[in-house]
Amino acid sequence: MTRPLPIALLAAALLAGACHRTSPLLAPSPAALDDVSPDSFTVRFATTRGAFDLKVHRDWSPNGSDRLYWLFTHKFYDGVRFFRVVPNFVAQFGMPADPAVGANWKERTFPDDSVRRGNVRGTLSFATGGPNTRTTQLFINLRDNQRLDARGFSVVAQVVAGMPVVDSLYQGYGDGAPRGKGPSQDSIATKGEAYLARDFSKLDKVLTARVIAQWRGVTSPMHVPSQAPRQGRAPTR
Repeated sequence: MTRPLPIALLAAALLAGACHRTSPLLAPSPAALDDVSPDSFTVRFATTRGAFDLKVHRDWSPNGSDRLYWLFTHKFYDGVRFFRVVPNFVAQFGMPADPAVGANWKERTFPDDSVRRGNVRGTLSFATGGPNTRTTQLFINLRDNQRLDARGFSVVAQVVAGMPVVDSLYQGYGDGAPRGKGPSQDSIATKGEAYLARDFSKLDKVLTARVIAQWRGVTSPMHVPSQAPRQGRAPTR
């Protein structure tokens, strides 16, 4: 007759099993990363400055939209800092708080899209490290920056509500050295949130970023329940 496991041993076994379940952010399915996103979808950002909404358009940047949909639905941007906010230029973010996650995504690049919309105030594009090197870093244009269009920065989304929140993000550190007093991307990659919290604590952060509505070939949105890096070359002025 088989004896039941003692409660303590059973609890330990369950805990061990949980530890072996890997987060999708550490081991994403390559096939899933290529899944097609909705035609458009709205993402609500809750930040340390308040909330703003971003609408992603697949027809503006198909590959960018597909990747963003995966990232948002897997809560990739929760806890990331707006680590580079240059007054009257851009607000850049997308380096994970956990260095292990960042290291995992460093080489998960995806193909470029053609530039179909201008980098005007309130639009969002991926930062890049050269052709076909987009990963997770993003920037919001704080002014009209159409000169970035010729450099291949493909707009994928636009802020549709809460732009004053974006304008209020902490700008005191400015650009990274030597242009400004901001953090080093190399240090963010290796030390993560611990480095930023210690040395750049005034930087604002994303608390949550959730898809709240999406459209797939329909005229009205499907509402989603609220529960539901090769280091990016930042655009330069």
